[in-house]
Amino acid sequence: MERTAYRIIDANFNRAREALRVIEEYCRFILNSAPLMSRAKQLRHELCAAISDLDSGRLISSRDALGDVGAGRTIEQQFERDDLTDVFNAACKRLTEALRAIAETVKLKNRTLAQKIEELRFTAYTLEKDIILFSRPAEKFRRVRLYVIISSNLPAEVMSLTTKCIAGGADCIQLRAKNISDDIHQAMATEFVRICADANTLSIINDRVDIAVVAGADGVHLGQNDLSVDKARMLQSAPLIIGKSTHCLEELSGSYRQLPTYVSLGPVFATTTKPMLDAVGLDYVKQALTKLADTGIYGVAIGGITADNVERVLKTGVQTIAVCSAISKVAYPAAACHAIKEKITAYKGS
Repeated sequence: MERTAYRIIDANFNRAREALRVIEEYCRFILNSAPLMSRAKQLRHELCAAISDLDSGRLISSRDALGDVGAGRTIEQQFERDDLTDVFNAACKRLTEALRAIAETVKLKNRTLAQKIEELRFTAYTLEKDIILFSRPAEKFRRVRLYVIISSNLPAEVMSLTTKCIAGGADCIQLRAKNISDDIHQAMATEFVRICADANTLSIINDRVDIAVVAGADGVHLGQNDLSVDKARMLQSAPLIIGKSTHCLEELSGSYRQLPTYVSLGPVFATTTKPMLDAVGLDYVKQALTKLADTGIYGVAIGGITADNVERVLKTGVQTIAVCSAISKVAYPAAACHAIKEKITAYKGS
């Protein structure tokens, strides 16, 4: 290849490597996700390995940074970024543009290498998608401290409890309706989502991805025997918060490999909501949080938690507490929510 072609490849190879490093650091420091960081790192190494098939001497000799007419030239707002997510988005665009430029240039003399670069470009598209589908819901869920589950098939009861829990400080509410017709379920979910959205409270639908999507919910919660996280993402029309139930370390390991937004950990204590499940205790919560430490996945303690024992649970290091009976089976749900939320907030500040 002529010198000009090597200049184009060298410039875009550098641009692609730099972009991948930005993506890698975003996954590492912003998302705290070792799995996604590793994928970005792997792509960077594969790109370097592919380019090593070229004559490295000719590649570096072609570089002329001082004589490059593009050096230092900018357009208006080129370097303006609102936040680190903007930095990530710009890096993704830079990466795929650079890979396309390399592939088109290399194609002139080495079609095998061009095909490899094209494969890396599509890998980059997939990585960008997976990072966004993980990061956007994670950012929304980050603020959740009190997570309330409303288990009812009665629309009037659901709406009443939802309003009261919002008043009591719930950050996220899950609608858990079982064995009802789809039309009633969908209508109830739609109204539930509207009430939550008006109050800036996250809305989650239990089990039913289809109902969550149609109702416009913020997310869906899946049990061990429900759809996988990957399959749920195939059905979403926008990035969904996706939660997964876990009751032991084996289930946890299988679940976090799918990169849900959060996993529930429990039941911590015996609960009437799911009497068939044995309590897993506080040790499981501690062990699970250790395993989740570098995944970017949130842990949610659930099961038999009340205002009387919530501080014991918080001592494990868990940031989010989920409750059901402690709210729905009492005379004053708003006051019960407030009491638990107050203890969570006080403990976090202590």
